[in-house]
Order: sequence, then C-alpha cells, then structure tokens
Amino acid sequence: MNSTGGENLVVSQQPSSWKSQGSQKFNCSFQNSVEYPQKGHVNTSANPSSSEDDLEISEGTILGDHHMVESFLGEGGFGVVTRCRNTKNNQIVAIKVNKSDPEILQQAKQEIFILEQLQRLDPDRCNIVEWNGYFLDGERICLNFELLDQSLWDYIGGWNNQGLPIRELRPILHQIANALFHLGSVGIVHADLKPANIMVVNRHESPIKVKLIDFGLACNTSAVITGDRVGTVGYCAPEVMLGYAWHPYDEAIDMWALGLVAVELATGVPLYPGEDDYDVLKFIIETQDRKCSVPPGFCGNSAC
Repeated sequence: MNSTGGENLVVSQQPSSWKSQGSQKFNCSFQNSVEYPQKGHVNTSANPSSSEDDLEISEGTILGDHHMVESFLGEGGFGVVTRCRNTKNNQIVAIKVNKSDPEILQQAKQEIFILEQLQRLDPDRCNIVEWNGYFLDGERICLNFELLDQSLWDYIGGWNNQGLPIRELRPILHQIANALFHLGSVGIVHADLKPANIMVVNRHESPIKVKLIDFGLACNTSAVITGDRVGTVGYCAPEVMLGYAWHPYDEAIDMWALGLVAVELATGVPLYPGEDDYDVLKFIIETQDRKCSVPPGFCGNSAC
C-alpha cells in the first residue's frame, strides 16, 4: 500500500464490492454535480446523508501532519478537493478529502485499489494523473495527486463553447485515446469519461497536454458487475443506461464516451442533451437510425 503517512489501510481485494453497497449513491462522479464553495470555507453538512460527518475545512487547515489547505478546487457528495502546500518541502498538490461515511470510505478504498494498479504505468507517457499516495486525517481518507491546471470542460468554455480548432482537437483526442489504451493494457475500465474528468496540465503550453483523472468509478474488466448503473448522464453507453445483462461491460463503454467527448470538443456543446437517461435515450432514438442491428430484446420491446 502506497501511504504517504505510514497509516495501515486495508483495501478490499474485491475491486467491485463497493458497487453492491449503495451503487445508487455513487452512480455518478462528483464532477457532474460539483458545487464550488465560497472562498475560505467549506461545510458539506447541508447533505442530509452526511449529518454525522460534517466536513468543515478552512484555508490554513492542516490535513494529516503537513498539508496546509490554501484553496478549494471542488466539492461534492464524497467531500472536497483542495489545493494544499506540503509544509515540509513546499510542494503544491491536490488533495481529495473523502468523508468518513462508511460507503464513501469504501469507494475511496476502491479508488486506491485501482490507483495502485495504475502505478505500473508512466503517468506522463500514459496521460494519467500522477498519484502520490494517501494519508489519513482522523477517520477520513485523503488522496494526494499532482496539481493540474483546469478541466477540459473549463478549457472548452474558454473558447466560448464554439468548439476547438482542429489543430487543438486532434492532439487532445490522441492523448485521451492513449490514456484509454494504457488503461486497457492493465485491464481497467474508467467508466466515467467526460470533459470534467480530463485535465489540462498547463493551458499556456502548446500543444496542450491532458491527463485523465477521477478513478472513483473505475474497475477491473474482470470484476464489472453487469447491469450496474455507472457514469454520468449524457456520456453513458446505451447498455449502461438500459442496465441489460446481455453482455458484460468492457472498454467499449469508455470508447462510446470518447466519441461523445470528441463531438463536444468539435462543437463546444454536449451531443446528447437531457437531465436523465430517459431524455438521452429518447433523443438517441429520435435522431439516429432505429434499424441498426441490436440484440433481440435489447430495447425492452418487440419494436426494436
């Protein structure tokens, strides 16, 4: 176990076991419902499910032994992501602070399980965020990552949501595909690919370099529970939205999402609008050829 603080954390060797322990709660990653906190203070107690785990962190808070919070990068149901300074060596990092809720702790352990497998890959060559290990802050698990510039979603917004020129788009897609290739080489499905989970390393460098982040829903292909609802509305493959068990999930669900990311990069807007899976499926049926070949019963009725 790669711990930066010497703690002994037992990680389940059943990679997908957390999915059967509240998968409805974790069917989307935090990026889809992220709320940016007011400067200087975060209180997630507004979430009723966290009433016994009020996560209050302010600028200047010391996490673990030597990580001082300088600012907040994001907030969600899992907890918060903070920009921290290591008081021992002045290194600036991003710390994902998970609440001590049992289900969230289980998801954090699952993410560590995946991140440990990814350590055999070169993060720069494979376009994957560099993980520096974990430490404990009380009963909370804190994940230590390299600090990156901004999400691809924000980067697209910087182009006024008009889409990127081909000279920008092509190398970005190549790097995302490279990251997915290397995930596949170690048997891992990301399961939540979208612009918010792809980070620009430095927006001022050219060509733009990106890295894949957020492995909270990732799992080994050999351990995927078919029929589980994972991912984010608008980026999920049809078999995930429908929840049919006719075929186990594999890298194909990431490739579906990659195609949607490609369209969004080119146009500046998501391809599939809608607030839920029903809206997205309705849009797909109305706009795409319904005569394509699909397994019998896949659509749940004889008209398919």
